[in-house]
Amino acid sequence: MSLNNKQIRFLRAQAHSLKPVVLIGGAGLTDNVINEINQTLDDHELIKVRVNADDREDKKEMIDSIARQTESEHVQSIGHIGIFYRQNKKNPRIQLPR
Repeated sequence: MSLNNKQIRFLRAQAHSLKPVVLIGGAGLTDNVINEINQTLDDHELIKVRVNADDREDKKEMIDSIARQTESEHVQSIGHIGIFYRQNKKNPRIQLPR
């Protein structure tokens, strides 16, 4: 599912007040971190993840890897924070504009 510009703006506005719920530290992107992100996406649909990487390329690779492994949409990155969205198939909470 790819998001259009209107949906991305909507999700960015929704995520503005959110705090990062998953922190990726020195151990990097492990299977446990991916499982935690998957569980959090199932519960909330829209989350912020803090990626503590010194190099921009490492940070970008981690964010791309999170989106790919969790089958979520990368909405936005600002600094060390990535915003991800994945609709809950059974119980959707966020109604996206068309």
